[in-house]
Amino acid sequence: MSTDLNLYITEETVDRGAEGPLAGETIAIKDNISTEGVRTTCGSEMLADYVPPYDATVVERALAAGATMVGKANMDEFGMGTTTETSAFGPTRNPADTDRVPGGSSGGSAAAVAAGAADLALGSDTGGSVRCPAAFCGVVGIKPTYGLVSRYGLVAYANSLEQIGPIASTVEDTAALLDAIAGPDERDATTRYDEIDEFDRHPAEATDYAAAADGDVDGMTIGIPTELFDGADERVVETVDHAIGSLESRGAETVEVSLPSVDHAVQAYYVIAMSEASSNLARFDGVRYGHSAGHDGNWNETFAETREAFGAEVKRRILLGTYALSEGYHDKYYKKAQDARAWVKQDFDAAFEEVDVLASPTMPVLPFELGESLEDPLQMYLADANTTPVNLANLPAISVPAGTADGLPVGLQFVGPRFGEETIIRAASAVEDAV
Repeated sequence: MSTDLNLYITEETVDRGAEGPLAGETIAIKDNISTEGVRTTCGSEMLADYVPPYDATVVERALAAGATMVGKANMDEFGMGTTTETSAFGPTRNPADTDRVPGGSSGGSAAAVAAGAADLALGSDTGGSVRCPAAFCGVVGIKPTYGLVSRYGLVAYANSLEQIGPIASTVEDTAALLDAIAGPDERDATTRYDEIDEFDRHPAEATDYAAAADGDVDGMTIGIPTELFDGADERVVETVDHAIGSLESRGAETVEVSLPSVDHAVQAYYVIAMSEASSNLARFDGVRYGHSAGHDGNWNETFAETREAFGAEVKRRILLGTYALSEGYHDKYYKKAQDARAWVKQDFDAAFEEVDVLASPTMPVLPFELGESLEDPLQMYLADANTTPVNLANLPAISVPAGTADGLPVGLQFVGPRFGEETIIRAASAVEDAV
């Protein structure tokens, strides 16, 4: 099964023999998360032979909780894609329909869970890369609040946007994996809340996320952002509306809200993400990291030929990001994108003064057919319209199966206020019970 669907780049078992809440569970690790002694390629020829000397914090914690790693999951190259087709190791196929993509960039992780090749999985979410494949494959995926989970050991794509997130077949199992990996890490300053902000300790230290999967939404107010439904496939909207409606019979109230800034979120997201990618991927020069073309004595030729190891999508994003940061264009593009990011955050903050969670389709479309979006990158970028605003605002979100349309999975996304993971988990578990 894993071979037919191309779920893993490397299949290798790591069992530390630990006893804990995840004992007996198998876990797939996205191949941009460092695993000691097991190659970590980021889906790229650039790192085809790279073997990290250390584990990422999330890997340490998952294995210490008793999970057994079964492989490094396939992914879009360096996390750049929405379909897991930009991998240098070939595309992953969707278990729900093998002629369709599993979503991306954590497609191998979500597909492994959907296919039963792993009980749990870890992905990374920069603009929807956990939630998109969760929706397309019919599983559950959580993008945590920025700073809830350590990024130490994650090969960086866009530092200010990305978070590692859990994937599983049920809300409770996904939340249990979040319990295992969340918390402060002295190696990642973004997880420190003991001396700053309104917290006197890290928010995960006093929280049981799995216990929040109780389905109790009585009295919960759910905001429906009209902008995140406009333009979505009618079949997706109908399925999501039905799932949201099931919560009203459980005591939840729905109200319409507006997030006018999200119309500009995709543009702002890609300018910021590509700019950060341009900076982060500069280290892969054949000297410090990655494959080397190996020209003796001519560094310029070595550098140029070394960078040919990147695929087309990665090159595109590096070039666009470098352009956006270049002299004379920084204020025109990057600064305006950061201004738009602040506007997105303000809109979310205003909405959460009125509601407990926001609900929308995770993806506005059904899973693409294999090859459909590769000829039109803009189509792939626009498919992220409902997920990228969450990363710009550094908020938590979950994708839970809402049902199917034409036999294909449809995901429902709940977005919560900062460190509101318990609330979105509760809402998602109610949908799970009803659907």
